Amino acid sequence: MAYQHLNIARNGHVAQVTFNRPEKANALNFDHLLEIETAALEFRDDLETRVVIFTGAGKHFSSGADLSDPGEAYQVPLALRRRRTRIGERAIQALYAMDQITVAAWNGAAMGGGACITTAVDFRIGADDCFMQYPEVDIGLNLMWKSLPLITHLVGPARAKRLVAGGERIVAQTLLDWGILDQLVPRSELLDSARRFAEHYAAKPPAAVQMIKQSVNHIVSALDSSIMHMDVDQNLFSASSEDRRAAVSAYLNSERAQFTGD
Repeated sequence: MAYQHLNIARNGHVAQVTFNRPEKANALNFDHLLEIETAALEFRDDLETRVVIFTGAGKHFSSGADLSDPGEAYQVPLALRRRRTRIGERAIQALYAMDQITVAAWNGAAMGGGACITTAVDFRIGADDCFMQYPEVDIGLNLMWKSLPLITHLVGPARAKRLVAGGERIVAQTLLDWGILDQLVPRSELLDSARRFAEHYAAKPPAAVQMIKQSVNHIVSALDSSIMHMDVDQNLFSASSEDRRAAVSAYLNSERAQFTGD
């Protein structure tokens, strides 16, 4: 398949997928997310590739949802909107379920949906300029894409609440200290370091590695879908609230919102 928003390069047993919307800080619109899902699923039939590195072109890994997207994919009846709103969830689940070992070469920002992607892969190599933030709460929304369990598995409940309910931004050294990053390297060494990390796993017996990966994922995420099955509906509900409107207005006008719980 020809991709508009992704570049995919293969070298031996390692592939690199680069998010290629640098002019938008690799923000995620519907088409970009659809391409991520499609690419992840296409690796199912790729026996040569054993490790896939994900990174962002330009300064940032991904700034999250594309707020400049006109949203034409969502201006449809509610029943269809619920399905299309799941495109982010579908992309994250396709990444999480990949047979290959997956590695984020994390440059700059991973915000919102970008942070969801970093938690859906197996390992994270961070540049010294990388940072994470879930800003959804500050515009009156819950975290979707079945990604709340992913960050909770990595950092535990209290820190997950700080990130998702508190909207805290954490920088590279804290990401390493909290166990989100597996390695922290200078920006100039990011891709080379990710490649060396990937080669370590690419040299292992692929069937054994892939079975181990799948078993570990099932151990930690066995209840995720049953708990998070309604996060899209929660998002549609919260998006219709007065607090959501107040949050968006305050955000656009650089003001402090006053919330009523309505």
